[in-house]
Amino acid sequence: MFKRASILVAVVMAFQLHATPELKTVGEGAYRYLFWQLYDARLATVDGVFTDYRQNAPVLLELTYKRDISRQQFIDATVDEWQKLGHSTAEQQQLWALKLQTLWQDVKEGDKLAALLLDDGRVQFYFNGVETGVLDDTAFGAAFFDIWLHPDTSAPKLRRQLIAAQ
Repeated sequence: MFKRASILVAVVMAFQLHATPELKTVGEGAYRYLFWQLYDARLATVDGVFTDYRQNAPVLLELTYKRDISRQQFIDATVDEWQKLGHSTAEQQQLWALKLQTLWQDVKEGDKLAALLLDDGRVQFYFNGVETGVLDDTAFGAAFFDIWLHPDTSAPKLRRQLIAAQ
């Protein structure tokens, strides 16, 4: 009996170490492309307020998919957004895209992909609440989160919803 309880506690503790952290929602919104809703997005911080990455880390961005999207489609769209913003070099984008190949996977309707920007600038990724890995390049975090949060984002309505702007 004691052994079974110990195993159960160990399994629960292991899951908790890898589960997406519970943070307070700053804002939520939906991203649409033409006629299709691609995903719902949620931004969260410790206190439910977002000013900037340094003041509010850890910062969580969680995407809940409304359609099936391949890993390659998501990576290609991410690189396109980096190119539009122009805040990173082509070399950085290529290196990050290669790393994302190992951290991301195809998503199906209802799947959740989350990115957690840590205090030290690293980004932890989660798929359906389970950690898939960490990208250690501290320049990556701002470049990735800027896709949704920078004033020059290609999705300004979603940005306003996420940062709870009026």
